[in-house]
Amino acid sequence: MTVTASDARSLATHLATLDADALADLFAARAVSPTSTWADFFDVAEGLLEPAQLARAVATVTDHEVAALRDALAADRAVDDPADLAARALVAPDGTVYAAVADAVRAAEPVAPASVFTGAPESDAAVAERVFGSAASLADLLHSAAKAPLARIGTGALSASDRRRLVESGAVATAEDADRLVAIADLAGLLVGVGERSWMVTNAGLDWLRRRTAERWDLVAHSLRTQLPPALRSDGGGWRATEEWAGAHPFDPAWPDRIAELAALWVQWGILGPDGTPSGWARRFAAGGEADLAALQALLPHEVDKVYLQNDLTAIAPGPLEPQLDLRLRTMARRESRAQAATYRFTAESIGAALAGGETAASLTDFLTTLSLTGVPQPLAYEIERSATRHGRLRVGPDAKGHTRISGDPDLLEALAVDQALRPLGLLHDGTHLLSRSGVDTTFWMLSDARYPVLAVNIDGEPRALDRHHVGEDEHSAPTALTQYRTLVERLQANSSADTDAAWLERELDQAVRTRAVVTLDVRMPDGSTREVTVEAAGLGGGRLRGRDRAADVERTLPLSSIISVRPA
Repeated sequence: MTVTASDARSLATHLATLDADALADLFAARAVSPTSTWADFFDVAEGLLEPAQLARAVATVTDHEVAALRDALAADRAVDDPADLAARALVAPDGTVYAAVADAVRAAEPVAPASVFTGAPESDAAVAERVFGSAASLADLLHSAAKAPLARIGTGALSASDRRRLVESGAVATAEDADRLVAIADLAGLLVGVGERSWMVTNAGLDWLRRRTAERWDLVAHSLRTQLPPALRSDGGGWRATEEWAGAHPFDPAWPDRIAELAALWVQWGILGPDGTPSGWARRFAAGGEADLAALQALLPHEVDKVYLQNDLTAIAPGPLEPQLDLRLRTMARRESRAQAATYRFTAESIGAALAGGETAASLTDFLTTLSLTGVPQPLAYEIERSATRHGRLRVGPDAKGHTRISGDPDLLEALAVDQALRPLGLLHDGTHLLSRSGVDTTFWMLSDARYPVLAVNIDGEPRALDRHHVGEDEHSAPTALTQYRTLVERLQANSSADTDAAWLERELDQAVRTRAVVTLDVRMPDGSTREVTVEAAGLGGGRLRGRDRAADVERTLPLSSIISVRPA
């Protein structure tokens, strides 16, 4: 595979005309290292046309682009509609295929396509059942992440311990389901990776939890469609026929695994059936339109707005509880079963957590009275009153000096001072109260988790509600291409010459000097005529080339301004 001087020169000239953003986007598309030592656009052009770089670049070429390149090469013409290929420096802006790219395409071996969408067709009712299960499982996963971030490993996947915990709790059916739902939530912006150690729910994720099942499906489905790889998108905003997905990147060895994972996500979410056919409500969606949510809603279980409160401190919902009601009920009761008839259990700890989050005995009773089909049973009313009476015997808030102060029942303060589990708070006696070296929120939740009856207050001693949701930033914090490549782009633009012809000539002469090459020069003589001179290049400096003229066996010094062109002898 050969990098021709004309191709490299043409590409370098084109690169010099691009703005900073376009250059950075090109480097990102070609997976260029941001720490590359390229000094000028000629270095870049030669680097992008090198065999190793092109081998990686050819893997990004789609099946449609491969066909366009092969048709152009077979007919010895330029590629039609070359914008996408030119943006990755695989063809010239006019569609001319660079010789090195032509060699790379001819030499590339197609990879064996993945086997995807090999399942049997399913009815819309069966797909809707999967939609309901996946949406419910994702909701449970997000609720879990809101209470405490989910652990992730170096690859970005969910940790084995959290996968096992989610399976054992009934939130998901299998560990594979957990991984797929985390991937779906990440693509939809409902979860965000924080560093390399955790997944956190986003504000968009909390908002998603307040929506009905059909709306939940629609929001995620739109995100999945928007983030489809370009090779799978159709002109109308939908996607290509699914039987074409496996071969969309014929030279990419990573594509079979990638497309198999993507297909599994789309089937899991009920956009496609196991055979790759869009579900009935998603047929217009497949073409770029909107899904028929009314058709989906008709196939989903009916959501209810009432529960049966039992004497054993449980609440039984006779169907899927409306999301807003479910969200609030979970703040005061622990969900135990995840069938369509869900069960919630009230405990002293769960009621105490609701009180710590800002509820009062009156607000809890009013909500449950409205929610219940059977009123509030005496045992539950008693537990609420007992927890409310006990709640607030310890108060945590800032003092005038900005310290975290704990005040309240002297006996409980003494218990705190000797509780080894609270040692991280660094508690110190200060008169009739304790001071903590941790912040108010950290101190409050640590005491609450240790089941102390604690109340958060402001500097004036007035109660205030704390929100324990662990929320990450909604936007993924990946840097823009220009941010990533700014140093390289600025160096190249600073070294760019307005006269690219002269710069290229000087580069060719410099390379000839470095290798002591014998070259033929076209030299403009004082009388305006042109003469060929063959020399062994020996030195370059001060605007002049030194070299031994082989024919006359003398050393000549030629002004660079007189040299029109250079080529190997």
